[in-house]
Amino acid sequence: MEKAADLQDAASLTLKFKFNPKLGIDNPVLSLAEDHDPSDPWSLERPRFCLLSKEKGKSFGFHLQQELGRAGHVVCRVDPGTSAQRQGLQEGDRILAVNNDVVEHEDYAVVVRRIRASGPRVLLTVLARHAHDVARAQLGEDAHLCPTLGPGVRPRLCHIVKDEGGFGFGVTHGNQGPFWLVLSTGGAAERAGVPPGARLLEVNGVNVEKLTHNQLTRKLWQSGQQVTLLVAGPEVEEQCRQLGLPLAAPLAEGWALPNKPRCLHLEKGPQGFGFLLREEKGPDGRPGQFLWEVDPGLPAKKAGMQAGDRLVAVAGESVEGLGHEETVSRIQAQGSCVSLIVVDPEADRFFSMVRLSPLLFLENTEAPASPQGSSSASLVETEVPSLEDTGVPSVPLGSRQCFLYPGPGGGYGFRLSCVASGPHLFISQVTPGGSAARAGLQVGDVILEVNGYPVGGENDLERLQQLPEAEPPLCLKLAARSLRGLEAWIPTGAAEDWALASDLL
Repeated sequence: MEKAADLQDAASLTLKFKFNPKLGIDNPVLSLAEDHDPSDPWSLERPRFCLLSKEKGKSFGFHLQQELGRAGHVVCRVDPGTSAQRQGLQEGDRILAVNNDVVEHEDYAVVVRRIRASGPRVLLTVLARHAHDVARAQLGEDAHLCPTLGPGVRPRLCHIVKDEGGFGFGVTHGNQGPFWLVLSTGGAAERAGVPPGARLLEVNGVNVEKLTHNQLTRKLWQSGQQVTLLVAGPEVEEQCRQLGLPLAAPLAEGWALPNKPRCLHLEKGPQGFGFLLREEKGPDGRPGQFLWEVDPGLPAKKAGMQAGDRLVAVAGESVEGLGHEETVSRIQAQGSCVSLIVVDPEADRFFSMVRLSPLLFLENTEAPASPQGSSSASLVETEVPSLEDTGVPSVPLGSRQCFLYPGPGGGYGFRLSCVASGPHLFISQVTPGGSAARAGLQVGDVILEVNGYPVGGENDLERLQQLPEAEPPLCLKLAARSLRGLEAWIPTGAAEDWALASDLL
């Protein structure tokens, strides 16, 4: 990173905060000093908003990496031809928020989990590298850079069922959108939570802002007896306009939704949990993990599990895109007490139609924390005490070779740490059911070679940073080390400071 003084002096840039009395928040506005040269490459810009979507079986198209030696989450690669590229996400962008949640100072694993839990659509608030560095140099690491909506000011996802008065709303007449709704007093739309003067954004998960009036009328007629609308009230519309936020579906809160996800807490009994997990295609053709053979009287049935439920998350962490074995391993990693989030077939069809993750509409927004051992971690490096200081033998015995392929999230499923007075790189954590576990990696294994290159030189760090770019498989030459004294050289919190590898999202 450039020196802070150099960044400040290079273009005489300032970051101003304006207080908006209507919004009741300090609204950060990144702006230029009057003597700014438009050709200056250090031009500051406001945070940008990238609304990404992904098709079945595909990713958003970017790789995320925790910044070395400091807090922050950096886009390290954007794949060509993907949603990320089309929406303007750029290499070096810092992720400030996921949907309406500020994440700049969150743990890296939490940020990855939030993005994955957002499902097929996610709104990222990002700031370019140079703008972020200047802002931090001027305001410090704890300054708030990210505009967010105020409490209770969100777009609404409203499900309306026709009554004798129809849907209970009319649409402002114009040849083409945008459209605003005119409500019937006491009608179905008003009862479903549609606010007066609401702007109509989506019908059944499809954006209608560029449709003609005739096309919108036809789409509403085709909905039959019920319809799900994404709308924004005047206050939401105004606040988003002032903040520059798009009126995006992932920001929505649910009103009168017909279906919701269910959180089940199971405690294993003498006969187990009492259900069978099976991989199959759901109503929309997507492969998923489904719950069957729910035994009466056993913990799963008592917790409210129903045969045919789709498993959405384990311990608050989305399992979308995971294979059967890895999903089973994540459940087993919870031990005797398991927290599962599920949807029934009707809810599965509903959330698939509106193209939003059911995890965005949990009654309790605080999802259960995922235990450290169950996250699909990539490579991480941290300094720990010297082997001589701990009395652990410094020479590993024997060696073997392992080949690893990345999992669905792009990670290999292990954490890597180093010893301060190395050259000693060792495995400090292995994700159950992940690629590393299947290849036979064990906690305490010492890395001797990576893709044929000996480990122990000055370029180890650089080589490890390049691993996400390398073509699989990842070839590791390992030597086993006795676990005696292992806790002495893997202190609490080790392997959580600097992330070297990236996650494909």
